[in-house]
Amino acid sequence: MKSNFWKALGPGIIWAGAAIGVSHLVQSTRAGAAFGFELVGFVLLLNLIKYPFFEFGPRYAISSGESLIHGYLRMGKWAVYLFFIMTLGTMFTIQAAVSAVTVGIISAIFPDVLSYQGWIILLFSLCLLIVVVGQYKALDRIMKIIIVVLSISTIIAVIAAFSKGFHPNPEFASSFSWSVSDLVFLIAFAGWMPSAIDISVWHSMWTLAKIKHSGYRPSLKQVLLDFKIGYIGTTILALTFLSMGALNMYGSGITFSQNGATFATQLFSLYTSNIGSWAYVVIAIAATATMFSTTLTVIDAYPRVLKPVSEILIPALQKKELDKYVNYFWVVLLLVVAFLIMTFFATQMKLLVDIATSLSFITAPVLGYLNYKAVTGKNIAPENQPGKALRILSWLGLIILSAFALYFIGLKIF
Repeated sequence: MKSNFWKALGPGIIWAGAAIGVSHLVQSTRAGAAFGFELVGFVLLLNLIKYPFFEFGPRYAISSGESLIHGYLRMGKWAVYLFFIMTLGTMFTIQAAVSAVTVGIISAIFPDVLSYQGWIILLFSLCLLIVVVGQYKALDRIMKIIIVVLSISTIIAVIAAFSKGFHPNPEFASSFSWSVSDLVFLIAFAGWMPSAIDISVWHSMWTLAKIKHSGYRPSLKQVLLDFKIGYIGTTILALTFLSMGALNMYGSGITFSQNGATFATQLFSLYTSNIGSWAYVVIAIAATATMFSTTLTVIDAYPRVLKPVSEILIPALQKKELDKYVNYFWVVLLLVVAFLIMTFFATQMKLLVDIATSLSFITAPVLGYLNYKAVTGKNIAPENQPGKALRILSWLGLIILSAFALYFIGLKIF
């Protein structure tokens, strides 16, 4: 039984590797720096109400033997069109935001080596080479090690910070006020906490790929355990990064910079100020590898997902001779548009991140509903469908996410 579990372990850890990135290194740390520990309850609430929609990805894949995309198709072509439109509306800013943070970290470690655009070209070229050559499986194994290193480093830094106590200067300490500016940040924070719901579709494809690669078909229980390990881990890390910001920056009068390289330097100092200068090398490597793997995951995942979507919507693309060109088209389009967006927001990384995360938040209830309908469809055996408690939590989540999304849209319009 134990050996079978290790055969099943993987997609949930990859999911965690994709989720632990901007939402944790940037947004969670910013939340702690701006409001101390006030948003801890909000982090826990978000992880709770979003849980079903992420869990439905692997649940659907192992129960049906197909990805969520085909689950959408079973509802009607309209659902695939809807998913396609929402993906087009968010993918470029998501790629740009993730890549901007990655470039900011690299620029902080190697200042004055390349221009901002030069780092983008180098990053995208390296990612493209890995995707084309097909060595992504090897990177997945490395990414798991890096996530462990980042986690241990962060936990040690937080323990060290807690040992010094929590002493914010009342002059600079501010509370969450439910003002428009605070609510806008809250919604941006919620967009990728713990991640964008798009990843549930990717997870369904990773689950199927794992079965194909290993030759072992795990049980639903094993697949969900793999997912829960990754999900609980991301929740704990979100709280540790929030604590890093709260213990080191809240009430200090210091705020994070809009510039990516300066932000990364400030982030590194949170570690070195608590556990010593020796931690710089460890956290620099871990943060770079974490964000690089997240960037690569996004570059690999969007074309991988859009390929079957394109073939469903345009059947002529299913011809064998066109197969690889569909994937290349989406890769090139994704990188070109992301490059242009990053260039436009070159000195405003935080703003770019907030735009990307807010867009993800707006689409969250729609994607969540599609996932719910797919996993409760007639092709899923009753014993594999979510139980009553998970269904209630799903509807509660949809109501809360929809209400906040509509409120945010109203704020922007009026």
